[in-house]
Amino acid sequence: MSEKNRDGKRNARERLAVVREKQKAAEKRRRALIVGASVVCVLGLAAVIGVVAANSGKDKKSEASGPVVTPSGATGKDGLAIPVGKDGAGSTLTVWEDFRCPACKAFETAYRPTLKELTDSGKLRVEYHLVTLIDGNMGGSGSRRSANAAACAQDAGKFREYHDVLFENQPEETDDAFADNAKLIELAGKVDGLDTPAFRACVNDGTHDSWVEKSNAAFQAGGFSGTPTVLFEGKNIYADQSMTPAKLKQMVEEANQG
Repeated sequence: MSEKNRDGKRNARERLAVVREKQKAAEKRRRALIVGASVVCVLGLAAVIGVVAANSGKDKKSEASGPVVTPSGATGKDGLAIPVGKDGAGSTLTVWEDFRCPACKAFETAYRPTLKELTDSGKLRVEYHLVTLIDGNMGGSGSRRSANAAACAQDAGKFREYHDVLFENQPEETDDAFADNAKLIELAGKVDGLDTPAFRACVNDGTHDSWVEKSNAAFQAGGFSGTPTVLFEGKNIYADQSMTPAKLKQMVEEANQG
């Protein structure tokens, strides 16, 4: 065999090896995407772990000032929890959330039907705490403004409905669209009976801004690592990567049999 033929075959083998390596890399990426998609309903989903970690930073100093005005019906220490569900429910879920937080939206999207079923049946009470971590990390005021608007919705007895609308219309994390009161009022139009003069005044005046900041300070003092933080009867279940809506439902059912 001539030297030229040997070189040609060697080059062909090298090119084939390169093609095979590219195919292996592409298959590896494909498998990773499939695995990532398959765990989207799990609390510890890998797609949002980076977001959760990023949200653990301290919030920067806010422009909020004035007296702390607690939303109607808020409960817990210092009135910082907004309850959803019936008094006397068999178990309690505590959720710390930021309306600008993509991981919070992922949690709400996966768990909302189960939480609604359990709260409506009287088996579970969810206590929501609102924080402003994305404002601190990314800049802006959308976390605080949307949290204030949600507190205003609580005054009107429309918190759960407006809470869901905010997450359904969440902008990109880097887009501080929720800093615009007009946008928040526009979204209130999606909740029957919420867009009233009282609600508009509450939003535009920042009535609950100082309350939101107090809630955020309580979150930081609690030493939590990021949003969402989800506690079932005081135990952090967000860290459990095997958690699913079905598993949470089973835990609530067992607690109610108790």
